[in-house]
Amino acid sequence: MNAKIEQLLEEIAGLKAQKAQDLEEIRTRLLGKKGDITRLFEDFRTVSPEQKREFGQKLNALKQAASQKIEELRAALEETAGATSSSFDPTKPGDVQELGTRHPISITREEIISIFKKFGYALAEGPEIEDDWHVFGALNFPPEHPARDMQDTFFVSPGGENPILLRTHTSSVQVRAMEKMPVPIRIVCPGRVFRNEAISARAHCIFHQVEGLYIDKGVSFADMKQAILLFAKEMFGEQTQIRMRPSYFPFTEPSAEVDVSCNICGGKGCNICKGTGWLEIMGCGMVDPNVLEACGIDSKEYSGFAFGMGVERIAMLKWQVKDLRHYFENDVRFLREFETSM
Repeated sequence: MNAKIEQLLEEIAGLKAQKAQDLEEIRTRLLGKKGDITRLFEDFRTVSPEQKREFGQKLNALKQAASQKIEELRAALEETAGATSSSFDPTKPGDVQELGTRHPISITREEIISIFKKFGYALAEGPEIEDDWHVFGALNFPPEHPARDMQDTFFVSPGGENPILLRTHTSSVQVRAMEKMPVPIRIVCPGRVFRNEAISARAHCIFHQVEGLYIDKGVSFADMKQAILLFAKEMFGEQTQIRMRPSYFPFTEPSAEVDVSCNICGGKGCNICKGTGWLEIMGCGMVDPNVLEACGIDSKEYSGFAFGMGVERIAMLKWQVKDLRHYFENDVRFLREFETSM
């Protein structure tokens, strides 16, 4: 038994493993149910009582040496595997990186702006947190005027002569432009606006607008109609027609709502246009003289028109999206539908 123990110790010291299968074979051969060391422990029962202490210590040392060697070989294999996997292989195909896409609201907003830029309109922007003067006062909304009820407002700092609020329309940017820019003025004003409305498929408390303003000498209603017609044809197709219906806005007079011929049915009537053949896209009108005067522009010398549209509304018509909430929920399945629109 002494000779066998010494032989196994010498063999264990020189053990090597090139792969995991080699290591498993070594473990089985030494420590398995029928392994060499296991058999020695079975033979140990036949040793005389006087030699049990000596051989018991040697067998324990042998088993410990085998276990330690196996662990050393396992660690060496894992280290080699880690070094191999971390090395760079220039011929290996790269990992696929998923790219995001632009939001449909951003796509629509940029398309609207690009159309009006071609017509000579400059881009103007302003703050989302505004004061009452720029949102209402300068736009012909007297303090107790019932037209203020048309837009349910989020107030940041109510009270006082000029309370602070979240703008309800981007017309406030037009006011700032008229106060600071020299005439003639030709601008589009895109931005996010806020109204205290219940969220549903057709309404939201946050939405986006693009408004336009043109002020110069001799600007007429016919000029406005032509500008809107050109925009509609660029946005919805060359065959698009428009119609204007009388309406009311405190800051324009006369005022109108603008409809475009349904681009789904070609004006014949469908479920999108509710059988009318027309789809509403914006409001417009000639700038009220009181607004021009409030902003320091001589209304006897200059005239102008303004228009405003909801970006979500245009996007809904363009892609037949029936639920406004989809634009704000960031559902990847919905957003991926617009990858081809980039």
